[in-house]
Amino acid sequence: MTVAEAVRARPRLRSRTPAPTPPKPLLIATLALALGGFAIGTTEFVAMGLLPEIARGVDISVPTAGHVISAYALGVVIGAPVLAGLGAKLPRRKLLVGLMVAYALGNLLSAMATNYPMLMAARFVTGLPHGAYFGVASLVAADLAPAGRKAQAVSRVLLGLSVANVIGVPLATAVGQSLGWRAALFMAAALAVLTAVSVFRVVPDTPPDAAATMKRELTALKRPQVLLAVATGAIGGGGMFAVYSYISPILTDRAGLPLGAVPFVLAIWGAGMVAGNLLAGKLTDRAPKKTMVGALIFMALLFGLFALTSSSPVLAPITVFFLGMSLMLPTGLQMRLMASAGDAQTLAAALNHSSFNLANALGAWLGGIVLAAGLGLAAPMLVAVGLSIAGLAILALSFWAERTQRLPL
Repeated sequence: MTVAEAVRARPRLRSRTPAPTPPKPLLIATLALALGGFAIGTTEFVAMGLLPEIARGVDISVPTAGHVISAYALGVVIGAPVLAGLGAKLPRRKLLVGLMVAYALGNLLSAMATNYPMLMAARFVTGLPHGAYFGVASLVAADLAPAGRKAQAVSRVLLGLSVANVIGVPLATAVGQSLGWRAALFMAAALAVLTAVSVFRVVPDTPPDAAATMKRELTALKRPQVLLAVATGAIGGGGMFAVYSYISPILTDRAGLPLGAVPFVLAIWGAGMVAGNLLAGKLTDRAPKKTMVGALIFMALLFGLFALTSSSPVLAPITVFFLGMSLMLPTGLQMRLMASAGDAQTLAAALNHSSFNLANALGAWLGGIVLAAGLGLAAPMLVAVGLSIAGLAILALSFWAERTQRLPL
């Protein structure tokens, strides 16, 4: 072994030394940023848990109410690149506060909607700040974190989404079932305001990027690896939404659980997401490609299993935990987008949540189609299997192009 080879081999010995504890300012800042994820996760996913109540509230069918979810998702898809590009010149803390204030206003409009068209428009407006917030928050967390821990810092920001599914979504669902779905949206608006205050108080201020322009940020959309990462999330992540969008009728009508049990099963799903999110940060820092591939394979297998176990009131909640845990793809894709973006960091980072809300729209739409066709409540799980496999194929194409240098990075 040469000296150079011996030096390269040394990092394997360092694994015996505990990793340094992140500095307190980083932990406090990421906690404040994660609170925004908690507010957004509560808002986004509670609509799925309250789908029957929303349908009755504006006098539409449950499959039609699924379009309300799609309207929010399309708002994210459009708002992420537009708001991120326009806000790239602003100091990031100021931009984050503004995005959360806008998010609070969108939830208030949704809660006050009196008919289906008004609700559709309000949900679209609410979705606009979603992706830009997560993109900018991820950049802030990565900048604050030391080398070798950046994916873990980003995963802690995304952890707010997972914790929302343990606490926020079940609580808001219970509030919505007892006080009406509008009360749940008022609660989401209050969380957004709390986030804006917290970010302003504890997240370090940074000078604006004077060289940033919308034109420069849009160059991210010319990078094939950025587009392939977005496609992986949009297709591969669609399976979760094909199932989660209709989780309430699946649990009550197929598994035979009482309506009051739905919030508890949603908490189980969220607990799985928390475990998966924490694991994703560590695994992505060590082996990002293997982590993303493993996540998609795990998802496909579990959706297939859920098609069988969802008819059991005992096995369905158990499978739901592992379904939540399998959602480890977002952290890896967030890091990949940031690494592939060149100097178009703000817009590219925001595209991660554009991709997953394309997945939201696609999954909810396809799930609604198979349900409206009378194929039964197990059909969305089979749709989810197909979407996970398709996402894996796109990811494999991205890795192949990167390895062979057939496409620019």
